[in-house]
Amino acid sequence: MFSRASINRISKRFKKKKKYNPLDSTLDLVGRRDDLDPFSSEDGDGGPRAVMSCGHAVSPETLTQCCRSQLDQGIYKFRCPAVGEGTKRCNKQWSYKEVCRLAILSVSEMRHFEETMARLAAADFCDIQPCPQCNTCVERKDLSNLCVQCTICTADQRTKYQFCWQCRRKWKGWCPRSDRCNNDSCANKDLQLLQICRTISLPDVEGVTSCPSVRACPTCGMKVEHNQQHCKNIDCPRCQVPFCFLCLKLKRECCQTSSPYEICLGGVAPRQTSIPVWHRR
Repeated sequence: MFSRASINRISKRFKKKKKYNPLDSTLDLVGRRDDLDPFSSEDGDGGPRAVMSCGHAVSPETLTQCCRSQLDQGIYKFRCPAVGEGTKRCNKQWSYKEVCRLAILSVSEMRHFEETMARLAAADFCDIQPCPQCNTCVERKDLSNLCVQCTICTADQRTKYQFCWQCRRKWKGWCPRSDRCNNDSCANKDLQLLQICRTISLPDVEGVTSCPSVRACPTCGMKVEHNQQHCKNIDCPRCQVPFCFLCLKLKRECCQTSSPYEICLGGVAPRQTSIPVWHRR
């Protein structure tokens, strides 16, 4: 008899792979390489590819993986990561309707995509977390205060119920505070990562041999990493504002005094000791 784990492995192995119907005249199908897969063959072996609105060819499998990866990174507005002319990424936005159709998303995949997209979109416009006691979504209106009151629990218990936005436990200590509450081990893990992350070099940027591998976007505070390829500037995947990974200035400001492929005039900025708060317009 097979164990449950063995059955699951076998079922995954024989799971039907997504493929386009060559007779579907509503799709722009081509017989060339998959632009999202650097290891795909030039002759389109493995079935036809569909051309996206940006002009790049994809398979349903790689498109699904690409968009799922973007969701895992907190990105809900899907963009094409294919490299276009030279070394520049395409970065054209795909609509969810297009992704849903050309990725041939299953019902469960659509449910996962839509729930995740809704949660990320809500977080873009307001700071929301579930209350650790009643699990009701609570909005934090004062982004500089970690002490948040749940109105549902306060009404039910007829006494003020406050919790820590950072460690998600019942609030201890005085408030307002922006660093931590008095619960043991309450700490900003993102800030800790900025302090202890490894250092990297940027081989394509002259004079850069040591730089923290993780930075907080100077506009919205999202953690970002550099892939160590091409220039020192990157686009934040959340707010889409380009900035210099070295000096942490906005791209337009940094480029006034130095080239994208040389170290900044003021050198590499030290490790960040605070995370910028996104002042959404």
